[in-house]
Order: sequence, then structure tokens, then C-alpha cells
Amino acid sequence: LTMFNKIALSTLAVSCFAAPAIAGPYVNVEAKQKWSGENYKSATLDTHVGYENKLGDSATWYIQGGPQVRFPDDAEQVGAASGKTGLKFKVTKRLSAYGEISAATKEGMELEGLGVGTKAGLKYKF
Repeated sequence: LTMFNKIALSTLAVSCFAAPAIAGPYVNVEAKQKWSGENYKSATLDTHVGYENKLGDSATWYIQGGPQVRFPDDAEQVGAASGKTGLKFKVTKRLSAYGEISAATKEGMELEGLGVGTKAGLKYKF
């Protein structure tokens, strides 16, 4: 696939499957592209099935996982498995916080070389 086709397919997948978050089961399709300056490096498409639920009155937890396809520049696509879990909670009426841990296999279902990442942040609503 050309770089344009990879981006177009990723954008189409996201727009077709994007839905607002609700309590219970959901599908989350996420596309990411990596660039270095003007040089395209790769694209990743995660197709996850997940579940979210409330934790008390001010928090929500979620867990999701499924196949991941990577489209590196000038190489064949790679199939892997990925997943993430996280927590979102209200700090005040206008301020919320979130944290997430994610993991992805290098290729297929092999756990050797498992990549793990974290994300945390604050969101303020005006």
C-alpha cells in the first residue's frame, strides 16, 4: 500500500467505527501515524473490543484489546495483539484526570519483546 492509501484506510476505519463511550461493551478503532519531519515512518491500526463501567459516582474504568496491524514504510504489514486498561475520574466539577497502561506484542501472540506504555493527563473544562 502507498502512504496515501494507508492514511486513507486508517481515516475511513476510524470514521466508520467511532462512537461515543457508554457503560458496557464497546468497539474502539484507533489509527496512529508516525512521522519524522516530512518522512513517513509507519501507521498502526488497533481494532479493540472493550468494556467500561462506573467506579462510584466520579470514576470510570475500562479494559480493551484485540488485533493490531502495523504498516511500516517500505516493509510488509505486521499483525500483532494489543490492549489497554485505564481509569478516568473527576477531581473537581471542571477538572478530571486519567491514566492508562497499554501493551502490544512485537508480532503475532508472542510475548517476547512485549512493548508496554503508560499515559496520564488532566482535562479542564471551561
